Amino acid sequence: MDVKEQLRLIPEASGSYQFFDKTNTIIYVGKAKNLKKRVSSYFNKKHTSVKLSVMVPQIEKIEFIITNSEVEALILESHLIKKYKPKYNVLLKDDKKFPYFLITKEDYPRIFVTRKANKNPVEGKYFGPYTNAKSMYTTLDLLKKLFPLKQCKTAKFKDRPCIYYQIGRCMAPCQKLISSEEYKKLIKNVELFLSGKQMQLVEELKSMMEKYSKNQEYEKAAKYRDSYFDVLKTIEKQKVVYENTNINQDIISVSSDELFGGISLLQIRDGRLINKKDFEISKSDYDSEEEIVSYFIKEYYQLSGEFDIPSEIIFSAKISQEDKLIFEKWLTAKKGSKVLINSGKSKKNDDILELALKNSNYHLQEMKVKSLQEIQNNYNETGAYIQEKLSLRNFPHRVECFDISHIQGTNTVASMVSFYNGMPKKSEYKKYKIKTVEAGKPDDFKSMQEVVTRRYSKLIKENLPLPDLIVIDGGKGQLSSAVSILKELGLEHQDIVSLAKRIEEIFIPNNPQPVIFPSNSQALFFFQRIRDEAHRFAITFHRHLREKEAVISELDNIKGLFQKNKKLLIEKYYSVSKISKLTKEELVLLLSKGQAQLIYDYFNKEKKKNE
Repeated sequence: MDVKEQLRLIPEASGSYQFFDKTNTIIYVGKAKNLKKRVSSYFNKKHTSVKLSVMVPQIEKIEFIITNSEVEALILESHLIKKYKPKYNVLLKDDKKFPYFLITKEDYPRIFVTRKANKNPVEGKYFGPYTNAKSMYTTLDLLKKLFPLKQCKTAKFKDRPCIYYQIGRCMAPCQKLISSEEYKKLIKNVELFLSGKQMQLVEELKSMMEKYSKNQEYEKAAKYRDSYFDVLKTIEKQKVVYENTNINQDIISVSSDELFGGISLLQIRDGRLINKKDFEISKSDYDSEEEIVSYFIKEYYQLSGEFDIPSEIIFSAKISQEDKLIFEKWLTAKKGSKVLINSGKSKKNDDILELALKNSNYHLQEMKVKSLQEIQNNYNETGAYIQEKLSLRNFPHRVECFDISHIQGTNTVASMVSFYNGMPKKSEYKKYKIKTVEAGKPDDFKSMQEVVTRRYSKLIKENLPLPDLIVIDGGKGQLSSAVSILKELGLEHQDIVSLAKRIEEIFIPNNPQPVIFPSNSQALFFFQRIRDEAHRFAITFHRHLREKEAVISELDNIKGLFQKNKKLLIEKYYSVSKISKLTKEELVLLLSKGQAQLIYDYFNKEKKKNE
């Protein structure tokens, strides 16, 4: 039965759906309030995300499971994703590498770090995921110092405790030197610590210390006293966010551009900021930050135990009211107590969201720098892949990219940026004022033809080397315009491609079908990077021209101002706003007293009236 036949059989009911490829492997799991409408939508429209454009053609079979409600569908979806780990459901990059703390389910549990929470999990309680392994192992060392837990899986000796007991790092449960009840109290304290409930832990430790002291069990009292003061020291290092120590929140911020998405999660427990986690995503797979947030909630919290779920989750991005209610019901059931979800800034969470956004913005910048370094370090491999994939004649050592910029046809400009071995060479950037297009009548094709003519006729005339590859920002129309000019210049064998923004399609001459690079490939990032740099350079030049025109226009209104002084002001300040704020003293340093007074009086008319 083909996919069209299967679509007819899907009911209008809530549930979870699964997509299979030709090898009968689940490649995607979703949930829907109306299965028929949701699943049909994948096949009834043109997709703008790379992920869906690549995934949908691979769907060979559809299965579904009907549920009583959308909340049940979400729980089922979460279970199936956790079980099958479908290729197109993975949001968090390298999520298999994220470590977790595991407290084993034994008579005398151990705690250790594991990276296999998703595959054949050991029975017990998981805490995480943690994105900073170094910090995690530091925490593990602290836990072993605070709480003398069982260190070994099996006893080292039959009739005596090992060295861990002698140095106070274990209570020797293997030799029955601590009761199961007493040991479980230790485990409870560890869980409180990992859950961020340090204030509750402090009270617990203090209570135990006083109890053993009262019973004259001074050795045990001393152990609890040491733990008590060590936890207090840890708390002192944590930033106080709220005076109210009952507040437990996860603050989640998304920062993204057209290439990357960075997520930062701030954990607030007992009113204190106890941890920050950063996650990296491929932005090209998702249409909006709202979609990123939706996927993140499901993927991050599906492995979280009740201890890791706070009473409130706040997002920087907006989510729909429908999703908000579903997620609240799901997480409330998972936690066993009420969980609230809020999105966007409000008076209550403005400051903490601002802090989260600073973190995610910084993380985004880190990702960009890291990717640029990877391109530079691996350009031989990336360039060879680009050459093979696009059937280029030459290895793309030197690449030039063009972009056109205008606002409603005014001040049409073009930019050209040059990259060598994957890195920008700004000394060779060029900017052009378009001369052949009439003001108010934008024509991107004609503008592109002009700039390509000017650039390469000059290189031919001066006998300068041509680039290995030309990249045009635009679709097939822009590419055809540029190719026609190259033929006229006798450069019909010059390698040239265009990059369409919709789903990052790369077009090559004489081929109606685009080339689509994998969304996480360094090759795609390189093309996006060079396109965005050309766009930035063009926009900057366009803004520069508009500002200059605004200054000229404003200075023309000042009667008696000499032309040479207008030019001087434009070259030095380049902004009406900056010139208008100059004091008489600052103006006199540049112009004569009379000319300075003219400018000062013009920009301070209102001030003068009030005086």
